[in-house]
Formats: sequence, C-alpha cells, structure tokens
Amino acid sequence: MIRKRSVKILLLRRSYLLILAALVLAGGIFWIVSWPAAVHTAAAQRQLPIYSVEREQKVCSISFDAAWGNEDTQTLIDILERYNIKATFFVVGDWAEKYPDSAKALADAGHEVMSHSLHHDHYNSLTADQIVADLKAANEKISAATGTVPTLIRCPYGEYDDHVISAIRSAGMEPIQWDVDSLDWKDYDADTIYSRVTSQVQAGSIVLFHNAALHTPEALPRILEKLIQDGFSVIPISQLIYTGEYTIDHTGRQHAAPAPHTDKP
Repeated sequence: MIRKRSVKILLLRRSYLLILAALVLAGGIFWIVSWPAAVHTAAAQRQLPIYSVEREQKVCSISFDAAWGNEDTQTLIDILERYNIKATFFVVGDWAEKYPDSAKALADAGHEVMSHSLHHDHYNSLTADQIVADLKAANEKISAATGTVPTLIRCPYGEYDDHVISAIRSAGMEPIQWDVDSLDWKDYDADTIYSRVTSQVQAGSIVLFHNAALHTPEALPRILEKLIQDGFSVIPISQLIYTGEYTIDHTGRQHAAPAPHTDKP
C-alpha cells in the first residue's frame, strides 16, 4: 500500500512538473512572438526630427547653418543665383541680430531663413519651457531682420532627445536634420566635399553645409552642376517636406500619410 501511494505521489509530481514546463515554454514562445511588436511600438514612440523625405521625384534640398561669421554669405547667394536655386539657411538669432543686412539679403534673394536657436545652446540641457522661450526669442530676432517668422528649426549641434522634439513641435515648429553631411566644417578640401555630397544624395535628401566653412564656396558650384546634370531639382526644405498628415520612420525619413480609403457608390 505504501509503495503504491509513493508511486502515485511521484506520478503527480511529474505531472505538475510537466504542466509547469509547458507553461514556461508557452510563455517563452509568446515573448518571442511578441518581442518584435514591442520593439516596434517603442521605436514608434520615439520623437524624431525630419532627416529626409520620401519622394518619387528627384528633388532634394540644400541647407546652410549660420552661427558665426558672414564673410561668405553674399558669395553663397551669388552662386545659388547663378544656378537659379533657392536654399534654406538656418540662422542663430544672435547672428541675425549681429548681421541683419546679411539675413535680409538672404530673404530678399528668395532663400528661406529659418531658426538655428537663439544662442546656439545645447537644447538637451534645457527644460521644455526654456526651449520654447528660446525659439520665440530667436524667431523675433530673425523676423525683425527678414520680415518672416521661421517655421523650421535645426537644433544646435544637431543634438536632440524626445523632450526637445516634443517642445519644438508644441511651439508649432518642425525640427529638421539632414541625411547628407558635407562635413565642410572640418575644412575638408573641395574635392572631398564634392565626393561626399554627390555620392550620397538621393530623392528627398536634405544636405548640410555651413555658411562660414573654408572650402564650401569652392565646392558648391560643382555640386550644383552635378545635381542638375543628374536630373535633380533643388528646392527649399519647406517645399520638400509634407505639412499635412505624415509619419516619420525609425531612420527619420518622412512619409506622407496615405489618403483615406473611400468606397465608391
């Protein structure tokens, strides 16, 4: 009798262990199946600026950051005018205040003059309220010189996190990055800048230059000639991006939201 009872207890224990093992296995399978969706959800919640735009046409944008010096501003205006191209200049509020004639010359030539912050501070170290105040103050200085209030901003140093992007969009502005970096600020020679840009540009690209870089005026004409030769139209960023409903994927590429489906009667 005792032996039979022991065997019965042993069988019950084995049954419990098998059930437990099955539950653990089922849980593991569920986690494996669910994990990609969880990762996708987390990625979708990340706040990103616009790095590039999904476009079928061969269009791209040229942008310049202006924080120090204005020596090359008129030279850049003349080069762009030669090729009938309009660009986007992201200028610091202090720069617009220090060089109002240069800021106005850009606007008068038909280029977009957008914000690059007030003092070129690190936005990651500021609170959301401080960022919004900085945006407002910068816009006031830029609009005083150009007559137009900026709607786009490029964060100083290209730095941002979720709270920075949320603060910018709460102020009604769109944060803009780039997907093609000329690295002209490193004082690379004109050939290197040319190769970097022309080898990376694609439909919907946003190219980054600086208005006070050493070799940009030398490299820019060749770059523009190559883009035109390859069939690209160069347009300001406000004309490149989508301003209605849109999505931004994990690479920062902006996509137009699909049109709502309507059944025909």
